[in-house]
Amino acid sequence: MTEPSVPISATNIPRRKAAEVHSLLEALISKREQEISDIEQMVERYERRLRLEEQAYRSMSTLRRILSGKKPDHHLALEYIHYVKKPMEKVRMLRLEVANYQAMLAGNIPADVTALNT
Repeated sequence: MTEPSVPISATNIPRRKAAEVHSLLEALISKREQEISDIEQMVERYERRLRLEEQAYRSMSTLRRILSGKKPDHHLALEYIHYVKKPMEKVRMLRLEVANYQAMLAGNIPADVTALNT
């Protein structure tokens, strides 16, 4: 009476765990790729805005340019670091992470579940 009605095969358990890890890896890869595309779009929007501002500044008359002024170079450098350099570093790190997950999917690297939870 304590016997299960459907026998549980010992070979199904590792296959099920492998399928769970496989689906987890695929979900992580898609999530990281979405983050990468979001960051790249943000950088693209910033660069487009910067080009438009520069174009508007150049189209002004000389008197208006003198009166309006331009952002100092160090402000532009800080904006570049904040809006372009640091996000692109994060993109590089995410791409390395995605490559690592894809290697795990391919079986080149053993999939360690504890490393995936971070």
